[in-house]
Amino acid sequence: MPMQKIIFLIQCNDRKGLLAATSHYFYSRGFNILHCQQHSDTRAKRYYMRVELDLGDLKTTRKELREDFAAFAAPLELTWECHFTDYRSRVAILVSKTSHCLYDLISRHHEGDLVCDIPLIISNHPDLEFISDRFRIPYYYLPIDQNNKTAQEQKIRELLKRHDIDLVILARYMQILTPEFTREWTGRIINIHHAFLPAFQGANPYLRAYERGVKMIGATAHYASEDLDQGPIIEQDVVRVNHELTPDGLKQVGKDVERQVLSRAVQAHLEHRVIIFENRTIVFSAER
Repeated sequence: MPMQKIIFLIQCNDRKGLLAATSHYFYSRGFNILHCQQHSDTRAKRYYMRVELDLGDLKTTRKELREDFAAFAAPLELTWECHFTDYRSRVAILVSKTSHCLYDLISRHHEGDLVCDIPLIISNHPDLEFISDRFRIPYYYLPIDQNNKTAQEQKIRELLKRHDIDLVILARYMQILTPEFTREWTGRIINIHHAFLPAFQGANPYLRAYERGVKMIGATAHYASEDLDQGPIIEQDVVRVNHELTPDGLKQVGKDVERQVLSRAVQAHLEHRVIIFENRTIVFSAER
């Protein structure tokens, strides 16, 4: 059984002594630092840190730890999060008609590569219910048209609340979420865009990529924001292509990239390796 950990994600304006002060804080509370990653952005004058501690060293309640660290962090003006790896994040997957990202996420979850719980799948189409039946995950069909979008989005909110969801994955969910919804779930909705952003935003990017004669096909996973396809980018990748590929051929190549990019982004989020600052992310490397 893997060692259970406490993970702190910390950011603040950069200045001298931050690493020393933070390390001393954990040492003085009897914690063994298992892993420490840091990054100083000299242009933005911003400091980022990810610290893994041995959960077995915790001698107080988790609430008391958070309260004690908050008192330490306040004078240093730290922005921080505290996570415990013995808690499994609860994930909702939203889909429409395209299955490849859904299959990939559920398969990786089934194999133990994505450590989380997936208590539900929500869709505006009934087409992919057979996949949820195969993996015994409840499937909620909420059709959306121009007359019921607000009401159906409220039903989605209620389902997320009822199932205590921590993270929403838009696995090719072809509906634009309202600004109110994305604000409510800031930093907790991951979308896969079938293009290398900022190129070819919006719908039908493979046809437009074909028309432009692109030499690379890519995919981008990002946190959803009020502005379409403009949220903080978590993961990207590209594959070289040539003139021999049709729009359908480009789409098939793109599907493979989308699967990999989305799963890597979700894994980074679940492993608490992502820090958001303004409209960009710091993604720390995984320890394997």
